[in-house]
Amino acid sequence: MIAKTLYGFEDLLAHELRSLGASEIEKGVRNVSFEGDTGFMYKANLCCRTAIKILKPISNFNVFTEEDLYQKVYDIPWENYMDSNGSLAIDATVFSKKFTHSQFIALKTKDAIVDRFRDKFGERPDVDLDHPTLRINVHIDRSICTLSLDSSGQSLHKRGYKISSGLAPINEVLAAGILMLSGWKGQSDFLDPMCGSGTFLTEAAMIACNIPPNLNREEFGFETWPDFDVDLYELIENAALKRVQDFHFKIKGYDTDGFTLKKAQENIKNANLQDFIEVAQRDFFTTEKESDKYLYLVFNPPYDERLSVENITDFYTQIGNTLKHGYPGSQAWMITSNMEALKHVGLRPSEKHKLYNGKLESKLVKYEMYEGSRKKNR
Repeated sequence: MIAKTLYGFEDLLAHELRSLGASEIEKGVRNVSFEGDTGFMYKANLCCRTAIKILKPISNFNVFTEEDLYQKVYDIPWENYMDSNGSLAIDATVFSKKFTHSQFIALKTKDAIVDRFRDKFGERPDVDLDHPTLRINVHIDRSICTLSLDSSGQSLHKRGYKISSGLAPINEVLAAGILMLSGWKGQSDFLDPMCGSGTFLTEAAMIACNIPPNLNREEFGFETWPDFDVDLYELIENAALKRVQDFHFKIKGYDTDGFTLKKAQENIKNANLQDFIEVAQRDFFTTEKESDKYLYLVFNPPYDERLSVENITDFYTQIGNTLKHGYPGSQAWMITSNMEALKHVGLRPSEKHKLYNGKLESKLVKYEMYEGSRKKNR
């Protein structure tokens, strides 16, 4: 199988798969290949925090022309995977000089599949991009074509708890990966001082409590496959739920916008995590650490892209000043694509990671805020 992920999370995903029991793990760029049985495919979809898709390859061949692609797709016994009265959706990714349009490749693949059904059974499946019976992934790398069944269905970042979001929400997989890169395991109090619709808060609570990230999803792609084993899936789900643990610290979120905070509260309640998370309408720049206990901060400040700020350099200067004067004895992680504004934080990061927030190249940085002087704490 192949698990797709975001740039920079390949090591995290490989570690997740290994911990869950996968074998033959190999890291690629934005993906990790591995081996496992049907039950493991269910488990990977339910439990992987940094996976976007779990694909199950069914055919691999060389293609040199469009006709070539059509014939080889046509020859696959698609009736083993779906009925003619079902529906399908095709996703295509193309890295080739011969084939340049992924949408055309998707169309050609769809034509071959529906033509086979029509020729064999006199009726053809429909196309349904939202809730198909079978979602198929076509990947062409130069002249090598891999056809896979998409066992996830909709992207796994759609966890199912987020019913509303703010203006510039962070992707759930990106949030979980950032938390895991930072080393968050639920070992202290946690604060997102610019929490928006609560994604970091929710993902942080799920990691701390070891709750499967995709427990709230309505459906996975494999649930409409003819060989779906509901008893096996429930067995795996129950085993994962038995590993849920308690969390003895506080998770808090601040935001200046009351309307956005209402959305955060709805999402947190939807994830059944209201016992672990508190949100408050506060301006981070007027706050300070509430106790002497060690504090973990993770946040996604405005970049002046989707959320505009009147004076972005002043804003980032205030971030640095607030951390320095108000939050001793803490570590702060923040992601931004605004490299110029980042210079105005005025703190030296102890770690930097290159990531992408959507298409925006971004930096995840870590600031260690020591009690007293840094020298004293060495």
